[in-house]
Amino acid sequence: MSTKRVLVIDDEEAIQAVIQGCLEDIAGWKVLLASSGKEGLHLAEVEKPDGILLDVSMPQMSGIEALKKLQVNPLTQNIPVAFLTAKVQSEDKKRFSQLGVVGLLTKPFNPMNLVNLVADLFGWEI
Repeated sequence: MSTKRVLVIDDEEAIQAVIQGCLEDIAGWKVLLASSGKEGLHLAEVEKPDGILLDVSMPQMSGIEALKKLQVNPLTQNIPVAFLTAKVQSEDKKRFSQLGVVGLLTKPFNPMNLVNLVADLFGWEI
């Protein structure tokens, strides 16, 4: 089985570090990091990851704006995207599900369960 490649687009370095550490050390996956929507769009095009974890709330370009750009780009439109968010209100969940994401990873999350949560979101075997 090939190594999964996950792109994390989040402006919080601490979140990036926790996700990268868990996914690389526990699952052996390759984690690519972007601190902005613009950087994430570029990395998604160039690296073509197997899945993207995308923060909803970021400066300059929100996760929703970045998602829309990913969805219209032929090079990235087939990459599954899950939102990283602290917002878990039922109306937010409904709105997010209508945007075409595979699911939500809510912050804060338990690092010990992170690999299973990400694998479940993307439908991957561990």
